[in-house]
Amino acid sequence: MADDPSAPEGRAVDARRWLLPEGIEELLPAEAARIEALRRDLLDLYASWGYELVVPPFVEHLETLLTGTGHALEPHTLKLTDPLSGRVLGIRADMTPQVARIEARRLRGEGPVRLCYLGTVLRARPEWPGGTRSPLQVGCELYGHAGVEADLEVVLLMLETLGAAGVPQVHLDLGHVGIFRALARRAGLDGDTEETLFELLQRKARPELAAVLAGLDGERAALEAIAALAGLHGGPEVLDEARRVLPAGPEVEDALARLAALVEGLARHGRREPVHVDLAELRGYRYHTGIVFGAF
Repeated sequence: MADDPSAPEGRAVDARRWLLPEGIEELLPAEAARIEALRRDLLDLYASWGYELVVPPFVEHLETLLTGTGHALEPHTLKLTDPLSGRVLGIRADMTPQVARIEARRLRGEGPVRLCYLGTVLRARPEWPGGTRSPLQVGCELYGHAGVEADLEVVLLMLETLGAAGVPQVHLDLGHVGIFRALARRAGLDGDTEETLFELLQRKARPELAAVLAGLDGERAALEAIAALAGLHGGPEVLDEARRVLPAGPEVEDALARLAALVEGLARHGRREPVHVDLAELRGYRYHTGIVFGAF
C-alpha cells in the first residue's frame, strides 16, 4: 500500500527527504542576488589591481589535490571513487594549493603572476560547531615576487576586499611561519615533534609546550626560543621584544625585518586598522613559508 502524503506520517517522511546534509546550505533569491553582486564587485576590484581569474576544478585526483599541503587538508577532504578510472578523487576543501599548482605547472613565466579565485569549497567537517561545510572561498595570490612589497600588496587588497564586503572595525593579525621553521631546524626536531609543537603553539598551551620541550635533546637556545613564541604577541612593539628574546640568525632577523617593513608600509598607505603581531600564529604552516595574515 502506497504512503499517503496527506497523512501526518507521510508529511514527516516527505520533509525528511528534503533535508540538506548538516552544514550544507542553499541560497534563496534575495541572498543569492546579494552574494552574486558582491562576487562581481570583488572580481572587478581584483581585475583593477591586475589579478586574473582562474577556476580550479571542483574534483581532482586525491594525490594531486593534496600535493604541497603536507596532507594538512586530508582530514578535511571528502573522497569518492571515480567510476571511470577506479582512482580515489577528492573534492576541494581549499583552493589555495590548487591555484599554486596551476601557476607552477601552466603559467610560470618571467615576471610576477597575479591570480584570483572565487568559488565554493566543500569540507568534511565545519571549522566550528554549527558552521558551514560549503563556504564560498575568495582569494588572491601573487607569485614571482619575493619582496615585502608583494606581502604589502596582498594585505592591502585583503583590506579592500573586507571594505567592499562591508566588514566593519577590522583588526589585522600578522605572523611569520619562517621563524618557527628556522628554530625547529636549529633545534634538530623531527617531523612528529615539530607537528606536536605546532599544535601546542596554535593553542598557546604553554605548560604542555614547556613539558614537551623539557624532554627534548636539541639545542637549548632554540628550544627556549620556541617556548618564547607563545608569549610573543601584541602590538607591533612585540617585534622589538622578539629581537631581544630570540637567538640571532639570518632567517629570524629577516622575518622580523619583513614584518616591521609590512607594518610601516601599511601606515605609509594610510591604513589605520589596529595591528596585532603574533609570532605563534602559524596558519597555513604546512604550505606557507613566510608572512601569514588574517583579519578579525
